Amino acid sequence: MTIREKAAMMKLDSSKMASTDIAVRNAALEKIAESLLAGKERIFEANAKDMERAQADNILPAVIKRLKFSEAKLSDAIAGIHNLIALPDPLFRIQLKRQLDEGLTLVRETCPIGVIGVIFEARPDALVQISSLCIKSGNCAILKGGRETTYTNRILFQIIHDSIIDAGLPADCMLQAEQHSEIDELLSCHETVDLLIPRGSNSFVQYIMNHTKIPVMGHADGICHIYVDRDYDPNKAIPIIIDAKTQYTAACNAVETLLIHRDIAGKFLPVLAKALKGNGITLRGTKEVTDLIGGETIGEQEFKEYLDLIVSVKIVDTVNDAIAHINKYGSHHTDSIITENAETAELFMQMVDSAGVYQNCSTRFADGFRYGFGAEVGISTGKIHARGPVGLEGLVTYKYKLFGCGQIVDDYATGKKEFHFKDL
Repeated sequence: MTIREKAAMMKLDSSKMASTDIAVRNAALEKIAESLLAGKERIFEANAKDMERAQADNILPAVIKRLKFSEAKLSDAIAGIHNLIALPDPLFRIQLKRQLDEGLTLVRETCPIGVIGVIFEARPDALVQISSLCIKSGNCAILKGGRETTYTNRILFQIIHDSIIDAGLPADCMLQAEQHSEIDELLSCHETVDLLIPRGSNSFVQYIMNHTKIPVMGHADGICHIYVDRDYDPNKAIPIIIDAKTQYTAACNAVETLLIHRDIAGKFLPVLAKALKGNGITLRGTKEVTDLIGGETIGEQEFKEYLDLIVSVKIVDTVNDAIAHINKYGSHHTDSIITENAETAELFMQMVDSAGVYQNCSTRFADGFRYGFGAEVGISTGKIHARGPVGLEGLVTYKYKLFGCGQIVDDYATGKKEFHFKDL
């Protein structure tokens, strides 16, 4: 059976998934957590195969770090599921209740999006997060992970799928696609798939956006900035920068560009250069930066996402110059200011056009788990429907329910009756 045929069946069954009770969905999540723990040796064995193949293929160390599914990552994944269970049901929540006229009541109520296709990078823990969020939010999911984690994803999906069936969820609420050729087939399913969430490289996400009629939610780049203001605290700046670059270098919320206020450049840059070198980070800067502290000189157009132990550095004259640089060269993901000046911080956070704007903390906090969402299905830099880490709220939409007792529009159009709006 093709992906197109399976998606059509899933669409027909999506209403069953949408109407499941929260107790059943939470029971499925609890069963998944238990089964992942019980099956951890099978998972680690499969992951060892993926790691061995990745090393044979000379995949970059930063990417291999993503592939590794360790005891710590399993523990984090299970903790994320338990946090998700503890969250309230995102479905059937009344957002608006309004009387239009006597006996005519309008209700806006949350509901699942329906069938979601998620094409994600080679990160096994992403499969667990995505599956769990879709289950909790009552969505059906078609999952396509990176080929680098084929063995790990296969066993994880088997464990998760068996668990949800045991818990009483519809068997067709979750589907795994494994072949690369199935991506193009999935992109053509605009009649049955309601939303696509791609996670991966800029070129990959752009390919998805340009080759489907299905709405796409996500981001193509993670060019994150830290601006060190003249009113900075020296004791905060270096630890924040090092964490934002090294804590998980291949993550989309790792810092890629540092902007330094000119008034502190002479004092701060040598300290920064020493800290970067001490942590194995390569510095690439504009000419005036490299004239001061060395490193590779780059031009204004060369600020980009590295996903590696490399960082760009530029000197700016004012906070407004930093804002202008970020809005022009950034990817609207996550950007941070290091300053003790509340007014400067407020200006920065108001004017930087990004999904996340921080003061005095690492950009690595841009994460659904760290936001208390339980987990995230991805990060969106768009402005419609969902923005930033996409948790449960980003995976539901709403419908309007109108309760009447025989009313017809003609009575209101002709003036026989009038609307009497009242929020209930």
